[in-house]
Amino acid sequence: MKNSELQNIKQRYNIVGNCDALNHVIDVALQVAPTDLSVLIIGESGVGKEIIPRVIHDNSPRRREKYFAINCGSIPEGTIDSELFGHIKGSFTGAINDSAGYFGVANKGTLFLDEVGELPLATQARLLRVLENGEYIPVGATEVRKTDVRIVAATNVNIQKAISEGRFREDLYYRLNEVAVQMPPLRERGEDIILLFRLFAMQMAEKYKMDRIQLTDEAKKMLMKYKWPGNVRQLKNITQQISVLSPERIITPEVLSQFIPQDRESTQLAVVNPSNGDHSFENEREILYKILFELRGNVNDMRREMGLLKKQIEDVQSNKPATTIIGSTAASSAIHPIQAIQPIPTMEDAIAEEYIEPSPTKENLNLNDLSRQTLIKALERNNGNRKKAAQELGISDRTLYRRLKQYGLNEE
Repeated sequence: MKNSELQNIKQRYNIVGNCDALNHVIDVALQVAPTDLSVLIIGESGVGKEIIPRVIHDNSPRRREKYFAINCGSIPEGTIDSELFGHIKGSFTGAINDSAGYFGVANKGTLFLDEVGELPLATQARLLRVLENGEYIPVGATEVRKTDVRIVAATNVNIQKAISEGRFREDLYYRLNEVAVQMPPLRERGEDIILLFRLFAMQMAEKYKMDRIQLTDEAKKMLMKYKWPGNVRQLKNITQQISVLSPERIITPEVLSQFIPQDRESTQLAVVNPSNGDHSFENEREILYKILFELRGNVNDMRREMGLLKKQIEDVQSNKPATTIIGSTAASSAIHPIQAIQPIPTMEDAIAEEYIEPSPTKENLNLNDLSRQTLIKALERNNGNRKKAAQELGISDRTLYRRLKQYGLNEE
């Protein structure tokens, strides 16, 4: 492609940058535009994948037909089939009219399916049929309809990994991937980072009638060393923040460091267990159980004191010597008869957690042994899954954990 043609495309779609990888993407988009091949655009979030489908459509024979950009990740799973393929009246609650869906409305045009990796498997099967023979069935309908739609898809997920995990159909991937376009991340675009910063700063200055911010040479180097995990979107946000919040118009590394995260390798907000790369939740789980056991103890103490209080009131009402409440600051002579005491409301889990140590009689020992065997069998039936075992036994996870500790099964 001639350099003049390339610059015309960039001006038309407000594409900023001169790196070879970006120029190659635009060149591939223009070459594939006259065909009907499906295009899969691959790239990280925020790299500007949504521009390429528009370039393809506007330079194709379908440019006078309709173009729809659909974010597959933002449509609920229960309605996405209806959105894409339409439905007939009465097919589900709320279907008061027939709907053609995007594939019906965009006939002869182009559909851009953004975040295609988020599609449910059932919808993927429907999409595969459209790509293979142009046929689809609206929700609730029995007749097959035809459509002629060009598909351009984009994803920021690892499709190969999604296929291996059973979250994406391999046959659909090959149908979408007739032509693959790899969008370069911002960190690999070199001087384009400075050009984009200058563009966003100029836009802010013109929009809000303020002086444009400018970078020193050291600040430019700092920008180009940063990894930009959020890509162009993150660069634009930071430029806008600096334009509004910084009193300085000449941006030095010291000013820039106030707006750029210090961890260049990731966007992680907090370092978890920095001394060990493999984080474990065992400690947190133990702490949580200790807190729950303490709460259980408090509930049991409260119940015990309430029982003693009831006994004391009954003794007062029947003119019997009052029973002393251990730990109570009130003297027995200061207690007046109470006609009724409302029980303290407790949650189901709190009731389930109450535990009173039984006396070591033979019957109790037999019951404990039977309960222990029941618990072991439940764990065996559920392959050691404690949550499923608890559900089978009709007890809470915390009760199961307490019984494991009681029967010495926690370490088995």
